Amino acid sequence: LAPMAAAVGSTGDAFVQGKKGERRMKDVEFCLPISVGTIAFWLGKKADEYHSHRWTVYVRSPVNEDLSPIVKKVVFHLHHSFTDPVREVTVQPFELTEAGWGEFEITAVIHFIDEAAEEPFEIVHALKLFHTNETQSNSTKKPVVSETYEELVFSEPTESLYQKIHPMLSAASASNASASTSDVNANANANASR
Repeated sequence: LAPMAAAVGSTGDAFVQGKKGERRMKDVEFCLPISVGTIAFWLGKKADEYHSHRWTVYVRSPVNEDLSPIVKKVVFHLHHSFTDPVREVTVQPFELTEAGWGEFEITAVIHFIDEAAEEPFEIVHALKLFHTNETQSNSTKKPVVSETYEELVFSEPTESLYQKIHPMLSAASASNASASTSDVNANANANASR
């Protein structure tokens, strides 16, 4: 989680009222980085024509943080030819695995915890089964990975959501500050040894 701003308004009033009457943190934003992607493996020459690849679609943190403090569930909408094409995943990891033969667009609808009082976020991601480089042949050992990075910005989050994620934001800020300090120290040591 990346804090974008954590400032309280200069008027001294730290809250605004949301559309549903909930208390929201005035002039506060935070960012939830997510990755949406697919990884596909060719099953080899023994696969049948309708199940040539095994693939997984996922929604996760780019740095493997636990999304469950904010994400309640992810609903994946697969091609209509699948049995039960709408699949709900309510526990992390937010992913599902299937087998098939064709590429299509998968819609992932991210639902946030009730305390967030936010509308679901929808993203469409294309399932890729084949390498884009035509000189590369199918291989059972080399997967085809397709991933998209998104930053979901929460502007004026609810007070209860902010209280829940604030420790995570503080830890992320401390970690980023520590990494920056390490980089500065490493650069200073490198310059001093010249």
